[in-house]
Amino acid sequence: MKKVILFPVLLLLATATWSQVLVEKDPYPKKITVSGSAEMDIVPDEIYVNIELREYQKKGEEKKDIESLKTQFLGYCKQAGIPDSAISIVEFTGVSNYYQLKKKKKKQDLFAGITYQVKIKSSSILDALIEKLDDEATYDFDIVSTSHSKMTEFRKQLKMLAIKAAKDKGIYLTEAINEQLGDAITINEPDERNYYTTSSNSRSNTMNTISQARVSSIIENTTDIAFKKIKLRYEVIVIFALK
Repeated sequence: MKKVILFPVLLLLATATWSQVLVEKDPYPKKITVSGSAEMDIVPDEIYVNIELREYQKKGEEKKDIESLKTQFLGYCKQAGIPDSAISIVEFTGVSNYYQLKKKKKKQDLFAGITYQVKIKSSSILDALIEKLDDEATYDFDIVSTSHSKMTEFRKQLKMLAIKAAKDKGIYLTEAINEQLGDAITINEPDERNYYTTSSNSRSNTMNTISQARVSSIIENTTDIAFKKIKLRYEVIVIFALK
């Protein structure tokens, strides 16, 4: 009976002793947790534009077919200094001729359409392309997003600046209580999805979703206006030891 009682007592003492050893072995008994942030406004050099072209037919004239529109558009892109590698096809579409539908013709021609996505480096190149577009063929024009070719480098720089800001904050906070900042114990890298923001609203929304005659008429009011800047911001949490 004595042995049965003695065993749990010894086990309890051993557990308490081991827990005490673990606490005593903590290399950083005093810590401070601080945040640091950094941000930057970037002028985009990658503007992604969707341009939808559709076949059309003027009264008394032959239909302007999709193949001629494609050839014409790619030629305009080349004249504006846009390489083929910056152009991709988003989709093909087909619509009924409104005028034939209104006249209730039995045989209706299907008017084909094509949507291109073009990556443009600056507003001046965009202006050069818009000036050449066929107003009748250009059904829709939409600036879908903006970015920068050196975004990875900017992210790296900002993360480093955010960590340095956290360290600076840790120094003056610890000095306020007559302590001294020690080694960094933990650095929590910021989530890219939360802190990287692009803007699809360019030129103060002036050129968002333009169609047909509006494409050419808007040029006079938008020349030399810069695209809205991209705001990039990171915040990090760093745990430092106190000496």
